[in-house]
Amino acid sequence: MAKKPTANPYKELTSRLWYLVLALIIYRVGAHIPVPGVDLDRIRQMFEQGEGSIFQLFNMFSGGALSNASLLALGVAPYISASIVMQLMSHMYGPLKELRQQGSTGQKKITQYTRYLTLALALVQGFAISRTVMAQGMSLMSGPGFLLVGTIALAAGALFMMWLGEQITERGIGNGISMLIFAGIAVNMPAGIGSLIAQTKENDQYAQFFLIMLVIIGLFALIVVVERAQRRIAIHYSNRRGNQQAMGQRSHLPLKVNMGGVIPAIFASAIITLLVSGFSFLGNMQSTAGRYLSDLIGAFQPGSWLYIATFSLLIILFSFFYTAMMFENRELADNLKKSNGFIQGFRPGRQTADYIDMIQERLTLVGAIYVAFVCVLPSIMNLGSAQGQIMFLFGGTSLLIAVVVAMDFVSQVQSHVMSKQYESLMKKANLSGFGGQYRR
Repeated sequence: MAKKPTANPYKELTSRLWYLVLALIIYRVGAHIPVPGVDLDRIRQMFEQGEGSIFQLFNMFSGGALSNASLLALGVAPYISASIVMQLMSHMYGPLKELRQQGSTGQKKITQYTRYLTLALALVQGFAISRTVMAQGMSLMSGPGFLLVGTIALAAGALFMMWLGEQITERGIGNGISMLIFAGIAVNMPAGIGSLIAQTKENDQYAQFFLIMLVIIGLFALIVVVERAQRRIAIHYSNRRGNQQAMGQRSHLPLKVNMGGVIPAIFASAIITLLVSGFSFLGNMQSTAGRYLSDLIGAFQPGSWLYIATFSLLIILFSFFYTAMMFENRELADNLKKSNGFIQGFRPGRQTADYIDMIQERLTLVGAIYVAFVCVLPSIMNLGSAQGQIMFLFGGTSLLIAVVVAMDFVSQVQSHVMSKQYESLMKKANLSGFGGQYRR
């Protein structure tokens, strides 16, 4: 009697991986479709000459879509900015705070409001970029026609990126927005390696080459070590025997050193994107304020102390904000109290919550300084030089995002594999319906 063919236990994982690959291919194709009416040669020439180096960061996150004047040039920046605003408002504005406390139903409404705000921000940024391109003479046509076409095209591209990221999160593997940013960074790395090797041979700067390699390897090791580092708080569980309490099981509450992960760096980059877009739009006005804003954009370049200080401050602020928003220590302490859990030396409830708050604040400070240091290191190492440009690609924000997203991707794949192996083991041991016979 022929055996029935066994179903592939990893079919769901395989389909999710293929969906992720297909979505990234669509994203890369879209990054090469230019906005109608743009002088593509002049825009590429501007990026090749290194003009407006503040936009190199945005171009890297968009996978070169900005230098290609693509429909997807705005990338995921409007969606990230809208998410920041909505998360802030959901903790400060009464009606949104009530929606957040309603669970999944309220979260769906907040997500819908986030999409509307994304559209508004995309229209504003698209109009600012279109007007800047037209003012710099990098468009093939002028007037309201180009502004309308450019604004709608860029806004539509930003909405498509938002939709694609949500689909990857739901049907693929990993966080969709993070995967899109990771793809934009990774696609530029082969060209960066080739450029570094060519510059080293041309200028005979082998000592600087090895120094850059050591810095990159050191950054990679630092990121991996810190991202895996934890502060474990011992949790004891008491067993009640009559009127007496006895010490029972013991476990640990793991707190990561960098609780915010890569989110503060992405938030800070999005805010800087909004600032530069607004300054560029207002700087085109023929007025004294416009000239001041143009000078401010010139001073706000990677490598300047203004850029380093602003970027570092935003990262530190967002690290504390995001950690405080995502981790409710008072609720955690209440749950420990309900399950007869306690931290030795501290009373259950408020005293336990205050102790966890203290530990969390110290860890957040260390994690925020670490993220800020990694992100601004390329600027400190003279970004204006050729080697600095390579560090900009392989160090700082790009390397942090790439490593953290890759580690998260691997952990999610491993969790899928482990869950399937567990199900297979239960079936082989004939335990899948073990509990069902006692419910009859």
